[in-house]
Amino acid sequence: MVPEAPVEQLDHGLAPKGEGWFVVNARETRWFDGVFGAYNQFQGDVRFAQIGVAIGVLQPGQPACRYHGEADQEGFLVLQGECLLLVEGQERPLKQWDFVHCPPWTEHVFVGAGEGPCTILAFGGRAHTEIVYPVNELAARHGASVPETTNTPEVAYADLPPDQPVPFQEGWLPG
Repeated sequence: MVPEAPVEQLDHGLAPKGEGWFVVNARETRWFDGVFGAYNQFQGDVRFAQIGVAIGVLQPGQPACRYHGEADQEGFLVLQGECLLLVEGQERPLKQWDFVHCPPWTEHVFVGAGEGPCTILAFGGRAHTEIVYPVNELAARHGASVPETTNTPEVAYADLPPDQPVPFQEGWLPG
């Protein structure tokens, strides 16, 4: 039998401790906020080994991360609001319930749009660690490009302050 992981109260929300199955409400999890929006990852002190999952919240004009491509596939579902998908040098407007599939090495980033927050469910494989952050003119116009191409997240984000734990805010999730 797989044991249940205990869920503990941390600085700004709940997180599982150790390995095992668990149940936690997204509103009650640990949330973080930074230059690239607010987000949770559901995981605690043990990183999910096979599938990463997170909910991100972007304000209008706010990019979700640096424009990048990675060795694993990813999927994204817009839960509320509007955003722009910058993908392979193209710009696509997205709205609630639009789904995006990115096969390995698809270069992409999301940028909040519209009048209010955009909430996106993100999930992806974790079989590989290879990633590239290319210089991209379209992403640069939205504040999402690196100044120099790199394969290292620490270099891509070196100029930014660390994200901070924050309490969940109403309006980040639909309903």
